[in-house]
Amino acid sequence: MLENIFFGTYTKKISQGIYQATLNTDTKTISKPELLIAVNNPTYLTTTNNQLFTICKQDDHGGIASYSKDTTQLYTLNNKVLQAGAPPCYVSFDKQRNLVYTANYHTAEVLIYQLHPNNTLTLHQSISHSGSGPRPEQQSSHLHYADLTPDNRLVALDLGADQLLTYNFDNNQKALLNNVLTFPAGFGPRHLVFHPNQQIAYVVGELSSQVATLKYNPQNGSFSILDIQTTIPNEYHDFNGAAAIKISHNQQHLYISNRGFNSIACFKIESDASLQLIHQTTTSIDFPRDFALDATDQFLVVANQNDNTISLFERNPVSGKLTLIQDNIHLPEGVCVKFVN
Repeated sequence: MLENIFFGTYTKKISQGIYQATLNTDTKTISKPELLIAVNNPTYLTTTNNQLFTICKQDDHGGIASYSKDTTQLYTLNNKVLQAGAPPCYVSFDKQRNLVYTANYHTAEVLIYQLHPNNTLTLHQSISHSGSGPRPEQQSSHLHYADLTPDNRLVALDLGADQLLTYNFDNNQKALLNNVLTFPAGFGPRHLVFHPNQQIAYVVGELSSQVATLKYNPQNGSFSILDIQTTIPNEYHDFNGAAAIKISHNQQHLYISNRGFNSIACFKIESDASLQLIHQTTTSIDFPRDFALDATDQFLVVANQNDNTISLFERNPVSGKLTLIQDNIHLPEGVCVKFVN
């Protein structure tokens, strides 16, 4: 079986935009990534049907771009929506409302865009945040995530203020603040994934190198903290920034990338949804900004930001452990990994 992978990148040095490669699950190999879309700074992207939405940058403006795939499988630009300043760092799509969400680390904003029938985007709402935390990286708010709960509320993570914010929507599809959860000082929430039971979520703390298990209450959209665990060994005291967090399709394991300790941490998900750290994969990993599991749950692809490569691992479905099967695949400045249909 062949599976398509898209890679978002920085374009500070040699990268030209979004790259595409193919995973062959029979030969257990990844093809050489080739340029798919020439665009500046596509550090995060998402797809839906024949649409692609990506972060982008143009001169001293940052924002989002909308692309559509044509019958020749090529992507055509619909439009860009840019504003002065740094680009966002996260993008997600709301199919029910035809909205696209971005989180902007530098401007401390969640921006909501309307997707129109011609596949162009316009800015629908801007939500500003303020706050701070005890760490040097927390002198102000830094929004790092904006995406949906299983029941279609909007959730945002503020790394700078140690907060998770939940929003409801009014009849005009405007997001209204509903609940706020505050993490322990210095936690630095970055990304979130939901357990398939839809009432448990896991949040990775970039600054604390921790993962929090949360209970979600769909009746009022509130979250509460059940447990917090480390993503790195207790004896490791050098720099580390936890980054991506993903859950296996078989609901058995949770994976987190560590930049600094340079590993993919594997947690077993117990029957009560609690976590147990069982393994750290460190082979052929250099500053793993992002990674992704394929549709079969058998493979995991890591983008190594510091050495311009990707690595392919095979996953044991029972133990969750990862085995390196291909490395040193050249990808310039890779920071985002997405399997696409």
